[in-house]
Amino acid sequence: MDEIIVNRLKDITGPKGWIDTPGDMATYLVDVRNLYQGTARLILRPENTAQVAAIVKICAEARVSVVPQGGNTGYCGGATPGIEGDKDNLGGANTVLLCLSRMNTIRDIDPLNYTITVEAGCILADIQQTAADADRLFPLSLAAEGTCQIGGNLSTNAGGTAVLRYGNTRDLVLGIEVVLPDGQIWDGMKRLRKNNTGYDLKHMFMGAEGTLGVITGAVLKLFPLPQSRETAMAALGNADNALALFQRAGHDSGDALTAFEYINRQSLEIAITHIPGLKDPFEAAHDCYALIELSGPDGIKDALEQTLAGAMEDGIVDDAVIAASGAQGAELWRIRETIPEAQVNAGGSIKHDVSVPVSKVPEFLVRGQQIVEAEINGVRVVAFGHLGDGNIHFNLSQPEDTEGETFLAKWERVNRLVHDLVDDLGGSFSAEHGIGVLKKDDLKRYTSAVELELMQTLKQTLDPKGIMNPGKVL
Repeated sequence: MDEIIVNRLKDITGPKGWIDTPGDMATYLVDVRNLYQGTARLILRPENTAQVAAIVKICAEARVSVVPQGGNTGYCGGATPGIEGDKDNLGGANTVLLCLSRMNTIRDIDPLNYTITVEAGCILADIQQTAADADRLFPLSLAAEGTCQIGGNLSTNAGGTAVLRYGNTRDLVLGIEVVLPDGQIWDGMKRLRKNNTGYDLKHMFMGAEGTLGVITGAVLKLFPLPQSRETAMAALGNADNALALFQRAGHDSGDALTAFEYINRQSLEIAITHIPGLKDPFEAAHDCYALIELSGPDGIKDALEQTLAGAMEDGIVDDAVIAASGAQGAELWRIRETIPEAQVNAGGSIKHDVSVPVSKVPEFLVRGQQIVEAEINGVRVVAFGHLGDGNIHFNLSQPEDTEGETFLAKWERVNRLVHDLVDDLGGSFSAEHGIGVLKKDDLKRYTSAVELELMQTLKQTLDPKGIMNPGKVL
């Protein structure tokens, strides 16, 4: 990258808006799972949309690559620039990393319209809190909510624990603001729930992982703040019973059913072994568990108790605990949310973020376990996730008598076996974490030629110079 271009870009953000020394750049250039090491010539931290537009315009003219980054919490390498060894990447020496963390202003909250207007760098937890302060709910919730930024959530169409009731991130958006690959600004920040004026352009950019433009702002939907929130954990004999309990809870509680999470025994054991303070809620061990959350008006606890009592009478549920307080409910959720952290402490882990039709979840779990156990003797299947929307994190921890490197060398082979099963069941190899670099080959394998051609056409049309997050997704 020409030094004249470098200086022009630095001038746009001012002295507090750029980083170019290796030591200070280091944390931005590696992904959260330490799978990918990247390089960049310059990190830019703009303060507003106008600065982003000016940066992208110069980069387009000079054919400099632009990689947007939010909280850098993604699991697929989508926000890591100039990844070493990636044949599709244009190279870090000609790359600008665009960090949006300084663009963290909540521009407006309209409780009567049930909307909040935010900049891309706003931390998800801060949006949740601002909504709560106005007696409203922003329901997107995930483990990284204390550090992830809404721009990244939008760019990956993040899922989380409340998809069952409120939908994925794209379902929570009314309008967005985007800087296009030529530096133009598209202001699509409508606060309307009904708007049928032509193509719904915002959906092109949500889930595109920064390959079609830079999302700089959004208008998000808010909801009434629930008066009551009740949490329970049920112990079950198998995944079929978990599905039966889900059906019953949905029938009995309707829209009050906010979350229904599946946790197998191995997941619980790893969590209570490796996370200080966690305890097994039950005296006896069980095959699997369901973490259930209801939210809504006062009185929903009675509905939860009746559902669990009826399920126990019918032999669906073996045992159950209902949180007596918010603190107890948080402890039950902590079991679910700390499983990924516990897996790190348990050694090497091969991960799958997959979805199948909800009715096929038990079949997937049984067949998937048979497949991986036949491939790796002693493998520990850590299966957990959002049974209510069919998204299971089918993770594998290394056998206790196997070296991590030996186990991780089977990653590609095992991924293929599991993803082939998912495809056979009509599912998706990427449920909520996106494609990034990690899953590009899977996209080619499991996506139809027509669909890939449409994606390539869209990319070529909007970004003909190929400067936006090159080497990611496609």
